[in-house]
Amino acid sequence: MKVGDTHYRSIWFDEGDDQVKIIDQRWLPHEFRVVPLVSREDFATAIRDMWVRGAPLIGATAAFAMAREMKNDPSDTNLDEAWEELHATRPTAINLRWALDQMRGLLRGLPEKERAEAAHVRALEISDEDVECNRQIGLHGLEIIRKIAAGKKPGEPVNILTHCNAGWLATVDWGTATSPMYHAVEAGINVHIWVDETRPRNQGAQLTAWEMDSHGVPHHLIVDNAGGHLMQHGQVDLVIVGTDRTTAHGDVCNKIGTYLKALAAKDNNVPFYVALPSPTIDWTVRDGVAEIPIEERDDDEVTKVQGKLLDGTVTQVQICPDGTPGGNPAFDVTPARLITGLITERGVCEASAEGLAKLFPDRVVNGQQKAAG
Repeated sequence: MKVGDTHYRSIWFDEGDDQVKIIDQRWLPHEFRVVPLVSREDFATAIRDMWVRGAPLIGATAAFAMAREMKNDPSDTNLDEAWEELHATRPTAINLRWALDQMRGLLRGLPEKERAEAAHVRALEISDEDVECNRQIGLHGLEIIRKIAAGKKPGEPVNILTHCNAGWLATVDWGTATSPMYHAVEAGINVHIWVDETRPRNQGAQLTAWEMDSHGVPHHLIVDNAGGHLMQHGQVDLVIVGTDRTTAHGDVCNKIGTYLKALAAKDNNVPFYVALPSPTIDWTVRDGVAEIPIEERDDDEVTKVQGKLLDGTVTQVQICPDGTPGGNPAFDVTPARLITGLITERGVCEASAEGLAKLFPDRVVNGQQKAAG
């Protein structure tokens, strides 16, 4: 997508500098900063401390990290150490493990002298594959929006609510939940987006709103608790969210608060869709509530907020008493029964083992979903 007149991905390899570069998302929307990632520590810090975030982007970043490690030291020992250190950075997003397994599985079978080049090529492929996955998600999601638009009165927008940031900043490009929105705008469909602020970290307010504004998409920022009220009053036609991990049976783990939006949507007969590229599916997990580890992050994310003061200074302020600790589960799980459908690069399916099997028969052997290799 474009920032000003320049097209950017959220992560890319700069051949001129021989460096991997990212948009450092900690400073958005107030400052646009591009930083290089050079060492393993750089990559691990960028993932852990959320310079980059979003399951697909985390996976792509990990792939580039492994490629850089193979350039520095292509030994089996370094390969395994890098896998372990990077895997420990974010426990919930399955794309991280998927990308690391992709890289290690490829490199294990190669002589050490071939590993650096092969790893670099595969990291670029993973990045490009993510872009195409998300483009296809957008095209499939566009048809859902198009059908809703056909039933609206002339001039009325399709009102879409989204939670957190599942935009191009959470992927390599296009985004997951936002891709259908961008495609709808480009198709000339009148849409309006309700952007949840999404506490903690305010990724809706800081990132999704920035994306919408940059792309010229009509939108309003709302507090997290306003979604149910808007649904009760017929002001939401559709909910589209992203996911950090989806189980083989269609449960969805996403940013904390997604479950509550799904409950409100179910109570008000509002379609609730989840947009995801297939590497976000964890074929080894069936019960999301019981089996998916939920990351507990630092309480500073709850007790403090970052913003811009009236004088233009970007700073962090505390919003609670000094002695009040914060609890910070970063994700929740939305059961498949609350989900209208899953929007993938292969099409839209119901959130169930059967629905996923129809779209991904290559993931099913003798009636059972097999783990990703």
